[in-house]
Amino acid sequence: MNVLIIGAAGMLGRKLSHQLNAQKMCAGQAIGQLDLVDVVPPQPLDSATSDDATGSDAQARNVVSAIRDPLIITQAADLTAPHVAQQLIAARPDVIYHLAAIVSGEAEQDMDKGYRINLDGTRALLEAIRSEHEKDGYCPTFIFTSSIAVYGSPFPETISDEFHLTPLTSYGTQKAMCELLLADYHRRGILLGVGLRLPTICIRPGKPNAAASSFFSGILREPINGQPAILPVADTVRHWFASPKAAVGFLIHAATLTREQIGPRCNMNLPGLSATVAEQIESLRNVVGSEAVALIRRENDPVVATIVAGWAESFDAQRAMALGFAAESSFDDIIQVYLDDEMA
Repeated sequence: MNVLIIGAAGMLGRKLSHQLNAQKMCAGQAIGQLDLVDVVPPQPLDSATSDDATGSDAQARNVVSAIRDPLIITQAADLTAPHVAQQLIAARPDVIYHLAAIVSGEAEQDMDKGYRINLDGTRALLEAIRSEHEKDGYCPTFIFTSSIAVYGSPFPETISDEFHLTPLTSYGTQKAMCELLLADYHRRGILLGVGLRLPTICIRPGKPNAAASSFFSGILREPINGQPAILPVADTVRHWFASPKAAVGFLIHAATLTREQIGPRCNMNLPGLSATVAEQIESLRNVVGSEAVALIRRENDPVVATIVAGWAESFDAQRAMALGFAAESSFDDIIQVYLDDEMA
């Protein structure tokens, strides 16, 4: 099996790449080639198998250890440049992960860039697949990371898959447009599409990015590392979260789904945890201590507050859960994931 990850240099792309390389399998098949693509060259991968890559079953570990390591190809490429999408699809990847995007804050500040990367790049990729499909029926599994930003207020108490898409940001609009494109190509049998509306991923390792949601991780990550953090919104702000570990699990599980399981509606809400900023901070106190909480400084940012006010707070993900997707059930667990994965 050939797996292509576009956006492999990003946080989720890196974690997904390492996990797939470690377990050497995707959707129950051995990975022969793993193509890692981003606008900057993705970092080389360690071929060693991680402790939790194949679970606790010793027999499963033995089976994986007997499988040859995937051939890993890394390259820098701009999906919006002429002919790049066609070149990436020419190798006929069986599973395509499209993770590349300009994040919410940057897409709002630079409308042209947001539409070029988030919409035009995605359409170029879909059209490249369509071109190959028309030759001989090529039909890959295409996993697209969408966002809960496709929804806009006013909201019901809990958002279901039946709620209409009314985004209130350019980023959310771009993701919603891509969801419609994906559904149409899926409907036509050009690909098997799975659109995943990711919760806000927390705690993100590394440095803050330009996403308006970046502070949700920052108010935990920086204090855990002994650094001050700024909280730009009120403690009462409620949002929908999942850990990076859960997000990688979403992506890997999505590749196992069949067309019969997915049906015609290929975009879905994913499980997560609804929590207020105050509840995040209380979990920080529970797991790390009051010294960490003392490093948080409240400094209101009206721009961030306005963007966040247009986001949904809680979701009903029964459909995704019935398909086997799962996430954390407490914020203490989310913080512990960061401590185990990043601080060990």
